[in-house]
Amino acid sequence: MWRYLVVKGIPWPWSKGDTTQNESSPLLPKAGASKEDDEELGRVTSEFQTGTNNGKDPNSSAFARIQPSYNYSLMDYFLKYFLFLCNLVFTVLGLVVLGLGMWGLISKESFAQEKIGSIGTDPMLILMTLGFLLTLLCLTGCVGALRENCCLLRIFSATVLVLLSVQVLATIMAYTMKDQIGGYLRSGMLVAMARYQDDLDLRFITDEIQSSLQCCGADTYRDWEINIYYNCSAPGVLACGVPATCCVDPLENGTVWNSQCGVGAQLLDEFTAQSVIFLGGCLGGMSRWIEQYDGLIGTIGIVVVGVQILAVFITTRVLESINWHKVHA
Repeated sequence: MWRYLVVKGIPWPWSKGDTTQNESSPLLPKAGASKEDDEELGRVTSEFQTGTNNGKDPNSSAFARIQPSYNYSLMDYFLKYFLFLCNLVFTVLGLVVLGLGMWGLISKESFAQEKIGSIGTDPMLILMTLGFLLTLLCLTGCVGALRENCCLLRIFSATVLVLLSVQVLATIMAYTMKDQIGGYLRSGMLVAMARYQDDLDLRFITDEIQSSLQCCGADTYRDWEINIYYNCSAPGVLACGVPATCCVDPLENGTVWNSQCGVGAQLLDEFTAQSVIFLGGCLGGMSRWIEQYDGLIGTIGIVVVGVQILAVFITTRVLESINWHKVHA
């Protein structure tokens, strides 16, 4: 206790020059001490025990104590910089997605005056929007963790919670509306096939699905009759044909892409056509792919949800640490 008190007129027991006499307790007044010294000693002792100083300067000579040092623990530093680095990585990822979206729009000249009216349905705009939102969210968490900004950290945590809730609700709705989703996929696939030559994005998506899943059309290869260029009543060499991505072997001699390999495929019977094109539709291929990789899809979903929950937990812990140190500063 004596380490925390400096009392006027009361010498320390170990003070130099006081080793030969008056070796009594420092709480007892020395001979000749004034009444004011006695009152001062009683007041300071009482204030020290109660932890109050009546608004006086704690550094005064009558009342002084060593302030405890509330330093950040190693775990606090680890969580702070771990949150910063994780958000920094996802910020860079968001910038990459944003750049890809911008590149896609610019390369297709989507900002041209004659195309600006249909930019709202451009898939590249969706990609650019997702990249922008991801960058903004992760940059908020990154700066909030680095600068210990409680406002930014609360915004980041609340946004992640909202996104987490939306994902959980979307998963529940997708599970309970499997039949309706199948109908929406069929309608979307047919629309993409009908606009195959007119929309480069839909053509790219359709070709990727057919070549990856080794399928042709929505339910069967004859669905390509919905396209005005592949319709059997249409003029031109594409009539009654299918795109080259429906072909079993679209490469001639293994090197040259044969864009005409599907010409007249709709006129063939299934036995003959199976050696030229894929007969099965892409909706069935999607169902088989999901059944084959359902474990991997579930694992990825659990990891994504777990990362978001972990981000909320770490952010909450960092906020608690910041507020605790502000109170005890």
